[in-house]
Formats: sequence, C-alpha cells, structure tokens
Amino acid sequence: MGSGESTGASTGENAGGIPGGAPAAPGSRPSYEAGAKTGAKTGAATDPAPAPAPAPAPAPAPGAESPPGRPRTAVVAALMLTMSLVALDAAIVATAVPQIVGDLGGFAVFSWIFSGYVLAGTVTLPLYGKLSDTYGRKPVLLLGISLFLLGSLLCAAAWNMAALIAFRILQGLGGGALQGTVQTLAADLYPLKERPRIQARMSAVWATSALAGPALGGLIATYTDWRWIFLLNLPLAAAALLIISRHLVEPTRPPGRTGPVDWQGAVAVFVCGGLLLFALVQGGVAWPWLSVPSLGLLGASAALGALVVWIERRAEQPILPGWVWRRRTIAAVNLAMAGLGLLMVAPMVFMPTYAQTVLGLGPTGAGLVTSAMTLSWPISAALAQHVYRRIGFRNTAATGVALAAAVLGAFTLLPYPPPVWQPVLIMLLLGGALGLFQLPLIVGVQSTVGWEERGTTTASVLFCRNVGQSVGAALLGAVANATIAGRLAQAPVAGLPSNLDEVSKALTHPDLLAPEAAEYLRRAVAAAGDHIFLGATLAAAASALVLLLVAPRRFPVLPEQREG
Repeated sequence: MGSGESTGASTGENAGGIPGGAPAAPGSRPSYEAGAKTGAKTGAATDPAPAPAPAPAPAPAPGAESPPGRPRTAVVAALMLTMSLVALDAAIVATAVPQIVGDLGGFAVFSWIFSGYVLAGTVTLPLYGKLSDTYGRKPVLLLGISLFLLGSLLCAAAWNMAALIAFRILQGLGGGALQGTVQTLAADLYPLKERPRIQARMSAVWATSALAGPALGGLIATYTDWRWIFLLNLPLAAAALLIISRHLVEPTRPPGRTGPVDWQGAVAVFVCGGLLLFALVQGGVAWPWLSVPSLGLLGASAALGALVVWIERRAEQPILPGWVWRRRTIAAVNLAMAGLGLLMVAPMVFMPTYAQTVLGLGPTGAGLVTSAMTLSWPISAALAQHVYRRIGFRNTAATGVALAAAVLGAFTLLPYPPPVWQPVLIMLLLGGALGLFQLPLIVGVQSTVGWEERGTTTASVLFCRNVGQSVGAALLGAVANATIAGRLAQAPVAGLPSNLDEVSKALTHPDLLAPEAAEYLRRAVAAAGDHIFLGATLAAAASALVLLLVAPRRFPVLPEQREG
C-alpha cells in the first residue's frame, strides 16, 4: 500500500516529506506535497539558523479528526497477529492438499479450497470498507476475526470436500474484513511520519509467514492430522479477539455519515464480483474461454456491472461511491495496484513450477526461490519513507514499478537452464522494487482522505489489487497454455503429452517420459515462463504510465495528516 528539499533545516520536513509552512486557510482544499527545497543547494556544511519557536497549535475545529496517540504495544501486536492469520493461511493450507484430498476426495474441485476463500474475501472488501467508515473499525474487525475463527473451526470438522469448500468461503468472509480493516487501522493509529514503521511491520508479517508457513504446514501434515492446520488458527484468533476487544480504543473522530447502509449495492457488488471472479478462475480450466459457460458468465457480470453503476448512482451512501474514481489520486492508485496484482502472478504463481521443472529443484527448493522476494520486500518498504520524503509518493512508486519492469524483463534474458542464483537474484531485486512501489501508494492515498473515507479508500485499493491478480491469473495462464500447446503441436519428438491436461502429470513425473521428450517439455515450460514474465513486464510498465500520466505529481495530503 513528495517534497523536494526544504529551505534549510529551520523549515525541515514533518511526516511524509511535507515541509513546514503557512497553515492552510480555513475551508481551503487539502494542501499538496511540498515543492522543491533549496537547502541542499546552499551546501550542507553551514549550520542552519535556529528555527523559530513554533506557534501553539490551534484547537481542532469541530468535526475535525483528532491526531492519533501512540497505540499500545498490545494493540500493535494484536494487529500483527490478526494479519498473520490471513498471511499464514494460504501458505499452510497449500502444503496439506495431498492429505486433504486423500482423506476427503474431490480432486477435481480441490482448487476451490483456495479460489472460494479468495473470492469471498475479495467481493466483500467494498462492503467492509463502507461499514468501517460508518460504524467504526473495531466492530468490523471483531466481526472479521469471529467469522475467521468460526470458519476455521468448521473447516477442521469438514466431512467432505463440498463442506470444506463451503467453510473456506465462510473463512474468506472473515479474511476480507481482516485485510482491509487492519490496513485502515494502521493509518488511523499512526501519524503519517510513523506510518511506514507499522506498514513495514505488516510487510514483515507477510515475509515471515511466507517463509514459515510451508514448513509449519508440512510438519503438521506429516506428523499430525491435516485438520490441525485449521485448529491452529483458533488460539491465535481468540487471542487477537480478546486483545482488540479490551485494548483497542479508536482515535477521536468525526461522526460518520448518516444514512442507511446500501444493502442493494452490497448485494449487487457481491454477485457481480463473484460471477466475474468465478468466470476468471474457471475459464480455460473447467471449460474453454470461448465456450458458452465462459461467455455467459462474463456477459452476466458485465450486465450486473451496469446494474451496480445504476444502483450506486442513486444510493444515499453507496458501497462503491463515485468519488473513488473521480479523484485522480485514488483512481490512479487503484489502477496501479491492479497492475501490481496482475504482475504478481509471474513470481508467485508461475515461479514454483519454473523452479521445479526448469531448474530441477524439489518443492522446498522451489519455495525458497520464490520466498527470496519476501525477504527484500519488507526491507525495501521500511526504507521507502526516506525516498518519498524527498521525491514524493508518486515519483517513488513510479521509480519502484519501473525498476520492477526492468527486473521482470531481465528474466526473459536468462539462459537455459540458468544457474539457480540468477532466478534468486531476480526475485530479490523484484521484492526490493515492489516494496518501493506498494508502500508509498498505500501510505500516500490513505493520507489524502479523512477518517470517514479511509476505510472505503483502502478497501477499493485492495479490491483492485485482488481483481488484478485474478485477471492476471486468467490472462497469463492463457498465455502459458497457448505457448505450451503450440510447442506440443510442433514437437519434433514423440512421447509427449497429447493435451494440456496431461502436461501437469508429466511435469510431476518427468521420469515417465523419454529423455528427449522430457527435455523438450522443459524447454516449452521455459518458453512459457518468458512469455508470462514479458506479460508481467508490460503490466508493470502500464502501472508506471498510469502513475506518471494520471496521478498528481504531489498527493493532496490532508493538513491533519501532517501532524506528528
């Protein structure tokens, strides 16, 4: 989820690279990030003149958001614990799939253990964002933890695959509340100057989970029953629930906008998003893209999208308000984050297959190659504040995603087969670039809105990122399938799989193929990887163009966000 240089240290920068200056006139629009400084031009050797004593801060105007105080350590720990529930989930569950399928059956639909969870969490993000702006973050967060806890308990008791998928959807309903609300609370509880610290901690939670999750899940699946993977969530969720209910006190805030909840819009968004994501997940897998089911689902989602626009334009308090797209900053961040979701398909979804097939690594080694990105990402995110304080949110994010485009493009130049250290280096550099890209956008866009709009804004950013990832999985998956199918059709060797359905089996057991056929298939997978990373490169370049052409050069940071 900027200033130039100030005129000497006497006017230094406060949070987010916003230099001191005259206060905004009452009733004026939010001031923008600072322009260029001149202090560095005069030379750093001369000691700056003493800063004049600051004038007493005026009392906040009625209805203004009060600056947040430093949150208790217990609350920060609870937020990180809550985020770990979501971060650990996919990594742990993925390792237990063979045991789950062996116990419950349902191999043909087991992918919905993940797809159902992601779909439920994604389509409910706008609703949770609006509810948190109306009723507060705490009740929404407590509801999300409760749903996640209940879903985990029911998953552990599942008696067949259909029941497990249904309970995973319930768990995803809770996960959607956790993702957006924790990110929003991080902005509520921390002033802009200190916000990168909590965001870096959240990134560290994801990195730690990516590293520890597969190992922990493997241990549980190997030495105990797979149901303990879900039972493990119970004490963690219960602890987070207890700490947040007892210790979380939200900052003083203006009263939320009154009016009935837009339940019609919520249902329409849920159904429209659900159909779209269902079409993207199943298209090219359960049926061809140009088949009646795919075209029907995509057509129905388009019609429902028009209905959503019609409902939201007439709603008193819409779930997806029009200002999310009318404001340049938010619209640009949403589009750029959709590009992030799309390009993430290459390193997170395809890289494990590439590492096992082309590099010849085992599942653990492939996981370590992928996790290299999660090591550099939080480090880069923690250092990003030093960059955006100098050049601004937009320019920092644009620099990060441009570097990501260069790194993704460099993957297509690797030799065949590359030494292992080269893909590892690619992943390390990519994590560093993306940490520089994502955090300034999240911190920056949250700083342009008040409390009563922050939940909706944060939810829209996460919603676009998740939809971008679903679209990316469909598009880049289709590219990979077309590449491999084309190579199979032109194969000069015999003994290769006759269709794409048999390719995955051949990749799992390459020893069943003749050496020439196995080598040809590995080269086909490598070619598919080049095309996928080329597509990811184009997505990164598109995000950079969006930021440079659509986003304002300086984000309109609210005056109260500059406090602290």
